[in-house]
Order: sequence, then C-alpha cells, then structure tokens
Amino acid sequence: MELKLVKKHNNKLTFLIKETDPAFVNTLRRIMLSEFPTMAVKRVLFVKNNSALFDDIIAHRLGMLPLTTDLDSYTSQEKCACKGVGCARCQTALTVKAEGPLTVYASDLKSQDPLIKPVYPKMPIIKLLKGQELEFEATVGLGTGKEHTKFSPCLAFYRGYPQFNVIKKTKIKACIQECNGVLREKG
Repeated sequence: MELKLVKKHNNKLTFLIKETDPAFVNTLRRIMLSEFPTMAVKRVLFVKNNSALFDDIIAHRLGMLPLTTDLDSYTSQEKCACKGVGCARCQTALTVKAEGPLTVYASDLKSQDPLIKPVYPKMPIIKLLKGQELEFEATVGLGTGKEHTKFSPCLAFYRGYPQFNVIKKTKIKACIQECNGVLREKG
C-alpha cells in the first residue's frame, strides 16, 4: 500500500491511497468516524430560557458543535477513577449568560478549560430578541462516534479512480486534457 499526502489546508486533509482495495479504504473511513475520541456536549442544564427555541433544540445544537479535544488531560467517564460520577479528569463545562437583542455565537461560550473551545467560533447558536434571555451550563466529555455521531471527529469519504480500456486511440490526448488531469494514459 502507498499513501501520499495530496493537500492539507486548515481542517481539510486530502490523501491518495494506492495499491489497495475499496474494502480496506472503507474500513479506514469507518475507523476515522467511529473510533477516535473527541469532546462534545453531553448534558445541558438550563437556568433560564425564554427564547423562541425549546431547551432540547438548543441542547441538540450545542451537542453538534465541534470542540477542540485535549486527550492528554481527559479520559472517558467509563475509564475514569470517579467511576462515571463526573470529575475534572473526565469532564468540563461551558457556560453562557446572554440577554437580547443579540446573536449568541460559539465564541460566547465560556469554558472552564481554555483548551476546550469551539472549533468554529463564528457558528451561531441562537438569536435572542429584546427581552429574551438564555443562561445554561453544558457538561462536556469524551466519547466516540460509535456512541453518538456528535463525537465523530471528521467527515470522511473516498472516491475510487476508475480504469478505462480504450479500443480506439483517435482522440485520447484531447479527452485526457479535457478532464483536467483526472485521466492519464497508461502504457
């Protein structure tokens, strides 16, 4: 098997895997989605919410918010010495206290741990109108995509390179050029 890095830009990674089959590549994709631990909101305690959205809708939005993960400082609740009760080794908290009119963004979340923060700070959570208030504390912990999709660390997909056998080679060079380098002549 040959692995080649094609492009790395911000949070996007593109690589080429040669000399393997689609089943193996799909296995890698599934492992990326389900086996790597990441931080996500597990529970939300609402102190005040008189916005237009119900608590569970806001909690769902918070759960799907991508957060940075510090695997050196945290462990899963199942493996923690506290036996899942919850301590500083297996969880942290994000809080918000806001009053409208304004839009609450991911950057407005105050974290107990500065290493755990939203990956995309400009992601809107809710728009509050005049007189509306939102206050909550969200518990954040480690999990895997196998447990819930909110813990999936990435979007992973693959594309196979098709192979064509051309009988007539009359316009093959023009076809390769027209396909912007996706096709190439072999042999």
